[in-house]
Amino acid sequence: MDTQQVSAPSRAPSAGVVHINIRLTDGYSIISNRLSQHRDMSLLAIGLGTHIQSLPAGRRIGVKALAETFPESEARIAAALRELEHHGFLRRTRLRVQGGRVATRTESYNHPEAAARRAGAGVKAGAGVRVGAGVRVGVAAVATSARVIDPAPAHAPAPAPAPDPAPVRVPEREPAPAPAPAPVPVPSSEPLVVREPAPDPAPRLVPPPAAPKPPPPPLPFPRRPSAPLYDEAARLLAGLHVSAPLFVLSEVDVERLTPGVAAWLERGVRPDAVRVALTDDPPVPLRHPAKLVRHRLIALLPPPVPAAVPVVPLQNCDDCDRAFRSPVPGCCGECRDVRAYADDEPCLLGA
Repeated sequence: MDTQQVSAPSRAPSAGVVHINIRLTDGYSIISNRLSQHRDMSLLAIGLGTHIQSLPAGRRIGVKALAETFPESEARIAAALRELEHHGFLRRTRLRVQGGRVATRTESYNHPEAAARRAGAGVKAGAGVRVGAGVRVGVAAVATSARVIDPAPAHAPAPAPAPDPAPVRVPEREPAPAPAPAPVPVPSSEPLVVREPAPDPAPRLVPPPAAPKPPPPPLPFPRRPSAPLYDEAARLLAGLHVSAPLFVLSEVDVERLTPGVAAWLERGVRPDAVRVALTDDPPVPLRHPAKLVRHRLIALLPPPVPAAVPVVPLQNCDDCDRAFRSPVPGCCGECRDVRAYADDEPCLLGA
């Protein structure tokens, strides 16, 4: 007896997907890995492309028809169809059919690169045939013209002039009407492609050069201006170049910017902090230091200091000598009640 050959089963991978394949005899489609393993398309587009390639020819695959079949919305299905068109797996053209209606023709490609190469080769071949025919016609025309203008040999005698023929009267006839141009038949195999007009470009949201510019924001102003506050602000602006040599301000700039610095000082900001906020990290090169100081005085203005809660002072009661809070001296609440009761007691006894 012959010994049967026994092959060891293939070892399953320790990680990743394990394929349990059963031989299919019906109900299957052949899908290219160019679609199923595409790295630049979403999973929804890959799945929709796989579904389209598995459908029979003539099946409707419009957005509404697919939305009725699958749970995805029309917007997501339309985005997936645009992805397939962008990568060449789908092509949709609008055709004019019988009755003047416009229909959409959809072509699905399982190998977009090969289909593009085949279409390019067909176009080049058609162009070559047309160019070759033109060359042959041109050569024949040149040869014919050469035969017509070929001069007579030098040794041939000059021909005698022929006598003029007698005039013959020809009866006049009415001119025949020009025939109407025959309609050019359009082959039915090449459907008419209706090209949609290009959409108008979106308007640019840029104001024209002559548009009026909005006025600049006003400089902050102190709520309670005073001469000492303005003097301190002016000294701070005039001495900016000592710590920051680039910030050299003119006398007019100092007078103009003094209210803004006074507003900062009024809000409790120390002069050193104001100086750092106005001169820290300037742009290079610094061309207009006064404009930069004005911008920072407006944009970096700190919030106002909250109003302090008034503190009621302590007072000593005139009767019991206990402490109580009151804006004016006098008696505490208990002593006031005792005094009021004592004043009313004689009246109560007399009643």
